[in-house]
Amino acid sequence: MDEFSLIEHFFKPLDYERDDVLLGIGDDAACVRVPHKMNLLVSMDTLVSGVHFLPHWNAYDIACRSVMVNVSDMAAMAANPSWVTLALTLPELNRQWLTLFVQGLKDSLNQFDMTLIGGDTTHGPLSITLTIFGTAPIGTTISRGGAKPGDIILVSGELGAAALAVKLLENQNISEQDKVELMDKLLHPKPRVDLIEFLRGHATAAIDISDGLSADLNHICVASGVGACLNKETIPIHPLLDKYWTDNAVDLALTGGDDYELCFTVPEYRLSSLINDLNSADLRCYPIGVVEERAGLRMKDANNHYYELTPKGYSHF
Repeated sequence: MDEFSLIEHFFKPLDYERDDVLLGIGDDAACVRVPHKMNLLVSMDTLVSGVHFLPHWNAYDIACRSVMVNVSDMAAMAANPSWVTLALTLPELNRQWLTLFVQGLKDSLNQFDMTLIGGDTTHGPLSITLTIFGTAPIGTTISRGGAKPGDIILVSGELGAAALAVKLLENQNISEQDKVELMDKLLHPKPRVDLIEFLRGHATAAIDISDGLSADLNHICVASGVGACLNKETIPIHPLLDKYWTDNAVDLALTGGDDYELCFTVPEYRLSSLINDLNSADLRCYPIGVVEERAGLRMKDANNHYYELTPKGYSHF
């Protein structure tokens, strides 16, 4: 099977019809119709074997994770995900692996009514690059650079479970039930597309928590020219951190990464309205601090002691 047969057999079936896809897989370039009065947003993530996933992980799970981390970038900017391209580098042509990978890709894309519109396949060390395209009404896109002093900082869910999964990969003392729960957090992150409309209505800045809360919040602060003070007692920690990582649960939640929850800011006067809107949709987000004029990150503990917080998180280099 050559490259073109591989594409025709495995990936062409994923090019299902959308009215806005004029040309998909099979041409030198895809052609899509961007809706009137919409902005086009583009993001890309590369996942490398041995760095972002282990070689023995199930190909279905690898595909799911590849899609979800890209969709999370769209959610962070309040954009609706629409199309993806895939650049896949394979060490060998393994039909069983490809069949599982394509099924994971299909199931994940279908969750968001997305379609694969093109890409590339090459031979080499296993890596997966997805480029995602989304749309947002003009004037509604949320960036990292809009936070203002006095804004309230929120996160969209409990933190630390994915990082704990990595810490405990080889731990034999973890129960099977807990291991399944943690690995599900790592392998199948759930992008917070359910918050897109709420971000458009209330948020001044947002980012997804991929590298760790402190590192990603610091990106907001730098982009916005502000600082932040977090309340240690209000940071939502996944319950299994208290069970397996008791002494350093907050630190792991701050620095671990791979949560793919959202960190965002809203003006204080809009907080109660946001909470009411979330409650009406049976959703919950957690206020964890406030944006400050002075640069840098700080933390307040249970005794109202303040200390400087060094932003730490995942770094490729």
